[in-house]
Amino acid sequence: LQPAQPIKEALKLLRPSLPATIAIKCRIDPDTQPILADPTQIHQILMNLCTNAFHAMEQSGGTLTITLRNQHSEDEQQQKQRDVLPGRFVVLSVSDTGTGISPEIQERIFDPYFTTKEAGKGTGMGLAVIHGIVTSHGGFITCASEPGQGTTFQVFFPAIEAEQPSTIKPVEMIPRGNSERILYVDDEKTLVETGKAMLERLGYEVTARSSSLEALRAFHDRPDHFDVLITDQTMPMMTGADLARRVLEVRPRMPIILCTGHSNLVNAEQAKAQGGFVPLP
Repeated sequence: LQPAQPIKEALKLLRPSLPATIAIKCRIDPDTQPILADPTQIHQILMNLCTNAFHAMEQSGGTLTITLRNQHSEDEQQQKQRDVLPGRFVVLSVSDTGTGISPEIQERIFDPYFTTKEAGKGTGMGLAVIHGIVTSHGGFITCASEPGQGTTFQVFFPAIEAEQPSTIKPVEMIPRGNSERILYVDDEKTLVETGKAMLERLGYEVTARSSSLEALRAFHDRPDHFDVLITDQTMPMMTGADLARRVLEVRPRMPIILCTGHSNLVNAEQAKAQGGFVPLP
């Protein structure tokens, strides 16, 4: 994988979701070496780090700086501590000018479920997931921060040597839409904005709602207008499965994509049995 491409794609989605009080600076070296990685996971790493940076600058604004470069590390002692061999790395760096992180908190930031955010703003899994992804790729992640001075995360991926081109697989192109009309529902406004921007860039017409009740009203106003419903499962007032059932009462063959992470309330078999879902062609 040439890492510059998925990072540029992620930045296109990120820009419209950040307020004007936060400036974005990019320094992407087009000659970075290839790495052995999944582009979806690179996208996930960048979006998680940038989301954390946004929260650190949400109150007073600031500058978000993203860099991608090659680096040759010969510090054997430093690498030995991380069980990583010295050599060539591709380094993704995300810096903010926000509130910074105190030393005692820095020691725990990669622990699962550890978070300093208020309820509803984070689960404490973002950095833990990033750490797991980077480690599985044979790399490592560092954090440099001081209270009031901002924070810099650096993600080190082992570079693939030039004599191994056969291990590099081309990134498959995502099929584009043809102005199909999507009703997109999620109770987290950041995900609504990001999902809407992504789908519109792929050629779809998107009506986005952050409330399942508002989405149901939009559907009832124009029941024949939408080609597909994409909805989160876990939402207040009305779950995605309940919304889907109400929609199917009006349009029994309405295509629906129900999105959920780890839910004990619904799985593929239950969705078909309880809601009469029709598989997408």
